[in-house]
Amino acid sequence: MARIVVIGAGMGAMAAAARLAVAGHRVTVYERADTYGGAVRRFERSGFAFDTGPGLLHLPAVWRDFFVKTGKEPLEKCVELVQVDPASRHVFADGTTVTLPNASRAGVVSALDESLGAGAGERWGDFLGRARDAWDRSRRPLLEEPLPADTSLLARDPYPALRGGLLRRPARTLAEVGRRELRDPRLAALLESHALAYGFDPATAPASAAVLPYMEQTFGSWYVRGGMRALADAVHERCLARKVEFVLGAEVTEVRIEDGRAVGVVLADGRTAEADHVVAGAPVPALYRNQVLPWGSQDEWPHHQSALRTGRVTVCLALRGAREEGAAHRTVVHSPDRAGESAARAAGRLCERPTVVVLRPDDERLRPAGHEAVTVTATVPVPAGAGEVASDDPGAGDATDAEAFADRMTAAAEAAVPGLRERLLWREVRTPEDTFRETGSARVPGPALAGAGGALLPAANVSPVPGLYFAGGWSHPGGGLAHSGMSGALVAGLIVEGAEFRGSQ
Repeated sequence: MARIVVIGAGMGAMAAAARLAVAGHRVTVYERADTYGGAVRRFERSGFAFDTGPGLLHLPAVWRDFFVKTGKEPLEKCVELVQVDPASRHVFADGTTVTLPNASRAGVVSALDESLGAGAGERWGDFLGRARDAWDRSRRPLLEEPLPADTSLLARDPYPALRGGLLRRPARTLAEVGRRELRDPRLAALLESHALAYGFDPATAPASAAVLPYMEQTFGSWYVRGGMRALADAVHERCLARKVEFVLGAEVTEVRIEDGRAVGVVLADGRTAEADHVVAGAPVPALYRNQVLPWGSQDEWPHHQSALRTGRVTVCLALRGAREEGAAHRTVVHSPDRAGESAARAAGRLCERPTVVVLRPDDERLRPAGHEAVTVTATVPVPAGAGEVASDDPGAGDATDAEAFADRMTAAAEAAVPGLRERLLWREVRTPEDTFRETGSARVPGPALAGAGGALLPAANVSPVPGLYFAGGWSHPGGGLAHSGMSGALVAGLIVEGAEFRGSQ
């Protein structure tokens, strides 16, 4: 039995903790906050409740595997998991709308033809075929296996070139895929919205980001009754059932290293905890201050996604009256000025009218009877810095600019919520400053992507220091609920089986 210390109680860290405990190890989790779940949080007020982190689950097989491997009760016995159908509704700049079914490629093609004109569905279907090729080429090394020491193959973009004609050169960015292959600004906006949802700028994201819509439209979108926080509750309960110990309100300030190996941690109050292995799911500033690890600053901990500097603004809307019949769970309201949105993002400022994602779960557990709880989310730039959020940075939380930006987000959401302005009881605005206060980082990590010279590959799960491992959204294979769960599984496998562990078969 090994003594294992886990730093942070995010989803990936808890996934690793429970798996390690099942393997017979003694696991203690130290979390600086007063709760678990990392970014999977909930805001509650006056009988309303809102997810302030992820609102939907993709690739639920990851968490099904977690519950199967850590106990007798499967995922569906621990939470009520429902498939979201339709998967999404899109409102484009010209007023056109399209409603896309869940996990039905034929249905998506038909819906696009009907709403956007003949040929639109065929172009999208052909694009998804190329996205599938990219998925097949990168899935195992990018998602299911530990990151290899030589990442040169993953630095190359797996998205294939068009066959024949004059456009044989592969597209370099996701935006270029939209222009060259989809040839309709609405289809391009549909494509780009998947990258925006994860914090990637389509103008700079590699063409391999095409795997994001492919993954969603192939494996579907799911919701957990009671909100996504219910999944965090279930994972925490599984950890407790496996005898994982949680120490909340305990910040780790240093990883103890002796003879070149991690041997424990130091807490902010001066206490120490010895360990045979340390799993870091949260930043440890001393690792950078003492130049123990090779990354340039705490601000980039512990990943190499230097091009990914985005956070999220979320507006929680408490609305009078129930939602109308036939309302979509998720609506994406696209910006009328995609070029201006991209330019503002590149300049590190808030745009005039962002693309917003409106979530309207039909869930009686989230609101008083006869009312509705709605969240509206937009990605925003978070400037480089020392890991802290400057109070005068509008993208990170300046009160005046944040409220004005929330006004514009709310106005955009009216395209998805009939009578929103008249129904509004109150709202709560959450900025990257809130994310920083709760998680230690203002930014939201994105999933690993191949290409871009390796710039969007997170840190490996095995650190340069023996005995120290990384789990969670900031490490391989990146952010998002599914990817974090995979990260925890990889770290547990590496500790239990050793360096020869190659992931799921």
